[in-house]
Amino acid sequence: MRDLVTMQERLESLFGRAAPGWVPPVDLSEGPDDFVLTVEVPGLRREDVNIEATPDAVTVRGNRPPQSCCPERYQQLERGQGQFSRSFRFTSQVVPDGIKADLAEGVLTVRIPKAATPAAPIDVR
Repeated sequence: MRDLVTMQERLESLFGRAAPGWVPPVDLSEGPDDFVLTVEVPGLRREDVNIEATPDAVTVRGNRPPQSCCPERYQQLERGQGQFSRSFRFTSQVVPDGIKADLAEGVLTVRIPKAATPAAPIDVR
């Protein structure tokens, strides 16, 4: 899907129209105790990114303002602009209040702890 959005953005940039929004690249890994989400968001500040969570999903939203430096018409425009939103559902419940995020060198790292699964009842006969 991301490849199709990127292709659309490139075609629209050829005709001088910027695509609304962008799709930052994301890696999602699972460890024994948490999920780790890394999102490439170069140039964004902490206040440009918002993380929302429920026990089974996390959504990362942000905004990169359109470039407004010098040229009236870009010869090439590849960096995404505008708003983005990425949502992820998990195979096990997570703890929304335990989420920790860090933004360093253009990479947002979000650690999402898994909820403790209740122990199965032990049948002692």
